[in-house]
Amino acid sequence: MIEAAIHRSPTMARRSVRNSTLLAILLPTAAIAGPPYFTDDPDPTETGHYEVYLFATGTRTVDGRDGAAGLDISYGAAPDLQLSMTLPVAFENPYGGPFIGGVGNTEIAAKYRLLHQEAVGIDVAIFPRVILPAPSNRVGDQHASLFLPVWIGKHMGKWTTYGGAGCTFPDEADLKNSCLLAWAVTCRVLPDLELGAEIFHETPDAAGGLHSTGLGFGARYDRSETLHFVGSIGPGIQNADETNQLSAYAAVLFTF
Repeated sequence: MIEAAIHRSPTMARRSVRNSTLLAILLPTAAIAGPPYFTDDPDPTETGHYEVYLFATGTRTVDGRDGAAGLDISYGAAPDLQLSMTLPVAFENPYGGPFIGGVGNTEIAAKYRLLHQEAVGIDVAIFPRVILPAPSNRVGDQHASLFLPVWIGKHMGKWTTYGGAGCTFPDEADLKNSCLLAWAVTCRVLPDLELGAEIFHETPDAAGGLHSTGLGFGARYDRSETLHFVGSIGPGIQNADETNQLSAYAAVLFTF
């Protein structure tokens, strides 16, 4: 199960407006990412079921605003196996500059749970993600990359904790491998309401780039068995002006 996108799959350090856009698009989608957090969990979508996020996300830096909107679709293809695709439309709006929009970086991913809490005390999953080049040179990134994370988690009654680490390997000579370390805690405070918080750190993807650390505070409201609302907001706490003064994510989630 996905706890809450893309956000944002955070596969790159946000050292500029363009990199901020990529980070918002890719997480996740955690972003990229277990919506509404940068952090992901090890629980795949239930076999034979779908999770569809209609999302919007954005980041503000000292240089301007950027973000994305689109669809994040996951399908439980087999026991312990989730297949996912993210289809974003991205935008950039530098301060003093024009608003720029276009199709962002499509992502294709597969989450596979290796270990179960019932057997070993924790869940463990891998979630490799291929980020395709953006079709436009106006927004997004024009090269491919591969994000390889490992996520672990544990359910404890109303409480759930999960996180992990992964690195991005870009197909671009001018970029270097970057890595993400993230952790989240959530609590089911009401039968239909879950609240949570996370902390994450990213290393730069280029020589001279900046490290980035941020916080996120999220919520999930289950309107029914098939309709859910998720969102998060949080500031950067390291190199925030250049990488993440404030990030926000909101989505309508359909499960069936």
